Amino acid sequence: MATQDKCCTLVPYFKVSSGKLEAFKGLCEEFVLKTNDESKCLYYGFSFDGEQAHCREGYEDAEGVLTHLENVGSLLEEALKIADLT
Repeated sequence: MATQDKCCTLVPYFKVSSGKLEAFKGLCEEFVLKTNDESKCLYYGFSFDGEQAHCREGYEDAEGVLTHLENVGSLLEEALKIADLT
């Protein structure tokens, strides 16, 4: 059955470098604050299991994803200095 749903989701997982978990969590708080102003964001948040972090995020459409990536680009660069995408 066809659907008109255009929702796009991202499900990145990060392996945080040893000793950098608190710094990464601080960046996560900044991600959430920046994302709060995105009109096409449906949901956004982080969960943790030890040094593994997961970001659950959904957007109304692809434009919402692209807007988000532009909005948090500099924060993502900082995060990837202390964590790897898995």
